[in-house]
Amino acid sequence: MPLYLSRFSYTPETWARLMSRPEDRATAARSYIESVGGKLHGFWYAFGTHDGYNLWEAPDNVSMASVALAISGGGALSSFETTVLLTIDETLDALRTAEQIRYRAPGRQE
Repeated sequence: MPLYLSRFSYTPETWARLMSRPEDRATAARSYIESVGGKLHGFWYAFGTHDGYNLWEAPDNVSMASVALAISGGGALSSFETTVLLTIDETLDALRTAEQIRYRAPGRQE
């Protein structure tokens, strides 16, 4: 199954709610991804541009997009970005295929 890395940030209101009633949000995240047949591999909070990171496994892009849309539509986050992660083997396959594609840069004639 494909892996996905999500970066998220909470709204100030969400942080205020969590300060008044702390909870393990990994439990909620796990239930969301499991509802589409996936798995949560990790949930971390961080300093910096994003408040946290998730590593997910999902059956396909549509399943992961469904989870991302449900979370984003909930109103607790100010940002939510997801990146599809490729295995080394997938990247090697892409490199081999890319070598066969005859790309022409804009404005060049060949």
